[in-house]
Amino acid sequence: MTDTASSSVHTASPSPAAPAWRVNVMRRAFPIAVLLVLIVIFSLSSPRFLTVSNLLIVLQQGTVLLVAALGMTFVIMAGSIDLSVGSIVGLAALVAALASASMGAAAIVPAIAVGALAGAVNGILVAKGKVPSFIATMGAMVVYRGVLLFFTRGAPISIDDDGFLSAYADRSFGIPHSVMIGLGLAVVTYVILNRTVFGREVRAIGGGERVAILTGIRAARTKIVMYVLLGALCGIAGLLQGARAMAATAQLGEGLELDVIAAVVVGGTPLTGGVGSIFGTVIGVLIITLLSNGMNMAGVDPYLQNIIKGSVLICAVFATIDRQKIGIIK
Repeated sequence: MTDTASSSVHTASPSPAAPAWRVNVMRRAFPIAVLLVLIVIFSLSSPRFLTVSNLLIVLQQGTVLLVAALGMTFVIMAGSIDLSVGSIVGLAALVAALASASMGAAAIVPAIAVGALAGAVNGILVAKGKVPSFIATMGAMVVYRGVLLFFTRGAPISIDDDGFLSAYADRSFGIPHSVMIGLGLAVVTYVILNRTVFGREVRAIGGGERVAILTGIRAARTKIVMYVLLGALCGIAGLLQGARAMAATAQLGEGLELDVIAAVVVGGTPLTGGVGSIFGTVIGVLIITLLSNGMNMAGVDPYLQNIIKGSVLICAVFATIDRQKIGIIK
């Protein structure tokens, strides 16, 4: 009788893991399936969609989004959020524009520095100040945008230095330098996430912060570092966006945070944290960029495009979120 009861217990125990297994498969398959569907639909709607020139345009359009999304992957994987990335990108572009006249291509240094500083402020507020990341970064978004408006007074700051523009806006072998930089950063962040202690700590915090602390992980330090990393990458994104526009404007980066979060989530990194991948984020960026590019080529109404983008994001969250962890989003 005891053996029978024990056998029934062992037989029933694996069942709770089945939903998690299905969610994991859906999380990995959903972005690739959406990407393939978009390619098929838009290639049928426009013969110019799959041309080499258009694909290079897509890559160039998505580079700024990619660089910022790579950093956001770490933050969301840890179960947090950052709404200030668009403002940091704009602020970094301003610094790069001001420094380019005297520093040329070396203006990337102050751009990264100001981005890392802004990220450090966010990280300290969240990790040390115990302010919820949503509130802390929403306030920071307004502050950083205000600083940008104060210094520009709403007027664009042009970038005219040939060395700066040739380093970040020109092409080599037909490929834009910005695309090369974005792909290089994707490789670097992949190594950081999958081959370093820091990457494992970020996953552990997202999986369960209290448990991570009990295992000896210094959660506050890890959170600050991941926000600094995100800020530094936003600094590079701002530099690349400024180089592409040949100017820094007060509106640069507005609304970018929504596309960044959408790209990471659509790529399979759930808002509940704990899991995710750089490869998934790259796919998510391609989805968001192809969606905009394809709808523009197909002549879709701009107001309808926002509805479609939002619907894709909602579907991605619905398909990939782990509902057993829904209570820990912070």
